[in-house]
Amino acid sequence: MNAYLEILRPGNALMAVITIVLMVLISGNFNIDAIVACTIVFIATGAGNSINDYFDYKIDAINRPERPMPSGRISQKNAGIYSAVLFVVATLLGFLIGIIPGIIVLSSSLLMIYYAYSLKKMCLVGNITISFLTGLSFVLGGVVLGELLISFYLGIFAFLMTMAREIVKDMEDMEGDKKEGAHTLPLVKGKFFSARMAAFFVILASISSPILYFLGIFNLLYLVVLMGALGVFIKSAVSLLQDQSHDNTKNISHQIKKGMAITFLAFALGSPLISSFFSLII
Repeated sequence: MNAYLEILRPGNALMAVITIVLMVLISGNFNIDAIVACTIVFIATGAGNSINDYFDYKIDAINRPERPMPSGRISQKNAGIYSAVLFVVATLLGFLIGIIPGIIVLSSSLLMIYYAYSLKKMCLVGNITISFLTGLSFVLGGVVLGELLISFYLGIFAFLMTMAREIVKDMEDMEGDKKEGAHTLPLVKGKFFSARMAAFFVILASISSPILYFLGIFNLLYLVVLMGALGVFIKSAVSLLQDQSHDNTKNISHQIKKGMAITFLAFALGSPLISSFFSLII
């Protein structure tokens, strides 16, 4: 993969784009603004990943030496310039579709830069920041597509699950973070306390997510598919409480991501637009 594409972490960026796609399915409103919003989220998320690698150059040399900068495929200077250009492009596109979307993108971009520069190393503050930004992607979609209340509900779920995964990732990255003087939760409170915190967020999200069906936001198919995700989440929480080793935390991080992907599928299949489609073909 080209290094300038790889540094964006396109898989993660596309996961962020899915938040807008889901809001399109829920609202049933597909227009040019939705396409622009998808582009914005991909570019801004990629820029955030790139600037994060820029500031984490030394940590990644220990934890993830295969990434574009530690491996020498992109210089630190070029990565910084690349990130800045992407943030500017995303912000301009935000203002192109409206003042409020523009303000959301601009403030998110500044927060991502500050996160990468400073907040990431602070105990829980960095986790809360990235989780807030993940939930905000849904809100951006809600603003653009006129479904603000529902976007808040989905944003809360995304916040809870991202909090869990961010804490697990901090457990995985303890060696590099310690050498760089970071004050992440596992370094401050220990692995077992962090495991309990991550499990708490997983279980809270798992318990609350069926509410979206009972509120009438999604149909029964959402609940059926969601059961698969809840199985992954609960199994991950139990495994994490039993084993906080590096290999297991790495596996749990992937499992939570898998569970979130299944949940997003449940959002899509349970949305009114997909329901209407199935009713037409059955």
